[in-house]
Amino acid sequence: MLKAQKDRSAQIVDARGTPRFAGKEEEPRAGVRRGHIPGSFNVPYTNLTRPDGTLKSAEELRTIFQACGIDLGRPIVTTCGSGVTAAIEMLALRVAGANDVALYDGSWAEWGARPEAPVEMD
Repeated sequence: MLKAQKDRSAQIVDARGTPRFAGKEEEPRAGVRRGHIPGSFNVPYTNLTRPDGTLKSAEELRTIFQACGIDLGRPIVTTCGSGVTAAIEMLALRVAGANDVALYDGSWAEWGARPEAPVEMD
């Protein structure tokens, strides 16, 4: 993940809510810093679903991701707080047409707890 973050070899897409991503809200886990991985994109997973909890259409998802500056043709790594909602993000990206998608299972719980990992706040 450090390599992908530094050399931008993969786009990092964070599924957490905007207040947590921006570092404006405390993290629920002790010892985890606030903020996000520098250079990552914030697309809250709740933006990808309808009120009934189902995913939006492929066209709607493509529009959402593209509006956030995400190139569906490039490698993508999803992340969130603990790796759970990143799976929803990963599914939505696949439905939208992205083929090279991985999930960072350590997610923010791991990254935010590591003092050597860079952190950014909005």
